[in-house]
Amino acid sequence: MNIPKCCLFLIVSFLALFAEDLNADDSPPNIVFMFADDLGYGDLGCYGHPYAETPALDRLASHGTRFTQFYVTGVTCNPSRTGLMTGLHPARFPKYAADFGFGDKLTITELLKRKGYKTGHFGKWHIGPDDSDGTYGIDDIETLGNSREESEGRDTMLYSAAIDFIRKNKEGPFYVNVWGHATHFPVNTPEALAAKFDDVKVDRSDFSPTMQSKFDECMQIGCGLDQSMRQYLGDVYQIDLNVGRLLATLDELKLRDNTIVVFSSDHGPAPVILANKGARKYSNNMLGYAGEFRGGKHTQLEGGTRVPFIIRWPGKVPAGRVDSTSVCSFIDWLPTLASIAGVEDLPEQLDGEDISDIWRGTERQRSKPLYWKASSPGAASAMRDGKWKLHLPRQRVGSPELYDLSIDPSETNNLADANPDVLKRLTRQLRAWNAELPAAYEKSGKRDDDN
Repeated sequence: MNIPKCCLFLIVSFLALFAEDLNADDSPPNIVFMFADDLGYGDLGCYGHPYAETPALDRLASHGTRFTQFYVTGVTCNPSRTGLMTGLHPARFPKYAADFGFGDKLTITELLKRKGYKTGHFGKWHIGPDDSDGTYGIDDIETLGNSREESEGRDTMLYSAAIDFIRKNKEGPFYVNVWGHATHFPVNTPEALAAKFDDVKVDRSDFSPTMQSKFDECMQIGCGLDQSMRQYLGDVYQIDLNVGRLLATLDELKLRDNTIVVFSSDHGPAPVILANKGARKYSNNMLGYAGEFRGGKHTQLEGGTRVPFIIRWPGKVPAGRVDSTSVCSFIDWLPTLASIAGVEDLPEQLDGEDISDIWRGTERQRSKPLYWKASSPGAASAMRDGKWKLHLPRQRVGSPELYDLSIDPSETNNLADANPDVLKRLTRQLRAWNAELPAAYEKSGKRDDDN
């Protein structure tokens, strides 16, 4: 049978386009991970802050999925980062990772590097003493500090460096950590940014009951709530400005459709009064908001462990969706990205699980409980299993606390006495996990856990 040349041309063209589409679908996605520091669950407009202006992040959420039950792996900076980089609970490391690094434990960046990814890290480090290029399989590392650009704020330089990395590696695939400094202590926002919120007058009734003690502390040290709030809002706004710049770059380079973009925070908001090694630091501008949740940084309450999590991946992650049922964690970061990137040779021990199906819109319960504990043998520990959250006191001194988060997300009604069977089951489980941990921990003593 003779096929006319015009038809043959159309058939060949169609097959070429079809093959190109298949290759595009099979190509591993780029990954951009933007991490704020000490940003509260409720500090963004799309997470309910009454005054914040975060148009870029709100738009990112509208184009992707926003999770409302997403957790970090630690309540200070290094443990939070340790869990996501290694897929292991930070309390498993007998040597404090901020001082000694991750030892022989594989990281997500090393695994992706083996799959042909170009890897980069820009901004805050706090995951070991060595930040030279090549550490943890990261090609380009720039541990940039705060910048004080009047127009865009203290994270400007590190976002600019990340944007340069993306431009240089636009052919992909690439993975990049963009780890900012805002809203970590101290918050001293340039006047040009704070002035955007000159009209803000704090009405305490606009905030949850859990925020009122922070307002009280702020007043006790002699600060003005309005001015302190304007400073904090300006710092959050500069995060949004820089996120907007990065997203615009992805659009300009036509990378949007094959790039996973994630924005989150390393734990809950810092307190107004920070106590560290016997010293007390006061900051009238530390008005981070955890929404309805009690607690914040340094606590294993929901305000310290639950964070905003926004993910966009066009055509893969549902757009405009709010996932309020799935319980997820950064302990899942390594196995999930490894699954997406086609990494097959995973470490034998992982505490997280692959939640890529949940990112894509599946609703299911996680198979593994979540655990929290500081790197100290007698430290208090906590766990979440299903709807239940259990807190065991330090060195078993005091009473356990048990909360049903489905009806009491603020953890105000201790149900330990009313649910002895649940308490017994979870206590046994949490103590069994504690028994797996090191009997002693080594720290250099040179670093501040709060960094």
